[in-house]
Amino acid sequence: MQENYLAKWLNNELSEEELAAFKKSAEYASYQRILEASDKMQAPGFDVDQAWNTLRERTSQEAPKVITLRPFKQFLRVAAVVAVLLAGSYFYVNSLNESFSTELAERTEITLPDSSEIILNAGSKVSFSEKKWNEKRNVKLEGEAFFKVAKGKTFTVSTDNGTVTVLGTQFNVENRNGFFEVTCYEGLVSVSYQGTEKKLPAGTSFVAINGNVRNTDGISNAHPSWVNNESSFESIPLKYVLAELERQFDIEVMAENVDTDQLFTGTFSNTDINLALESISVPSQISYKLGKDNVLFYAENAP
Repeated sequence: MQENYLAKWLNNELSEEELAAFKKSAEYASYQRILEASDKMQAPGFDVDQAWNTLRERTSQEAPKVITLRPFKQFLRVAAVVAVLLAGSYFYVNSLNESFSTELAERTEITLPDSSEIILNAGSKVSFSEKKWNEKRNVKLEGEAFFKVAKGKTFTVSTDNGTVTVLGTQFNVENRNGFFEVTCYEGLVSVSYQGTEKKLPAGTSFVAINGNVRNTDGISNAHPSWVNNESSFESIPLKYVLAELERQFDIEVMAENVDTDQLFTGTFSNTDINLALESISVPSQISYKLGKDNVLFYAENAP
């Protein structure tokens, strides 16, 4: 009964008789004090918008941070670049040619991958691909070299003036400014020059000076004279003789009032400068003056 009265009392639903009966009960005084105290209590003010903003700020502060792994991505990029560079370097290094050269007054010997031998004269250079020798049997020559081809082996010697194809032979190639000469000492070589091809058996030569092919006499030597420290010439313009003297002795050669186009036939020593100068000046009827690191050739009647 009291519980029903209490609920109705709080909702103001008691009749006058019920209210009078409820006031006479022992609990009424306690309920009355509770009601009076609750009427004095006020709920705090509540701002919905402010509460929503506060919630959003708190959520953003407390949300776990996602760290972008940029350093790792950067590392991957660097690793990729390094891999590309390493791969490119590998292929580049493997495509490089072996190169050998001589200074003035110097000679050297080179062995090709097929055991063929090259003797390189002064002021000359050869290059070839050792790693790709079986695919590309080619030797690039600048200057002069004597080749001893291993038996049964073949390759091509390329120069700015022409190419020489060989098979188990010994031959000499000289390729200088305006001068191209191929001499076969053993076997057979094929010379390609300005679109034409010529076969050279042992003991024959091919000579072209400034684009003009010249007839040559047969040879009887087993190898070029420069291998034995001598330089030999047969009807060769004097300017090429003086250029060879310059290379063999690493000395500056000058000519004054001298016809350097006159033909020279003879031999000079590659080890004795005084003997070499006499060997050139006497048959050419010119004089010379030897300095510390140079020599001047001049006409005998010149002052």
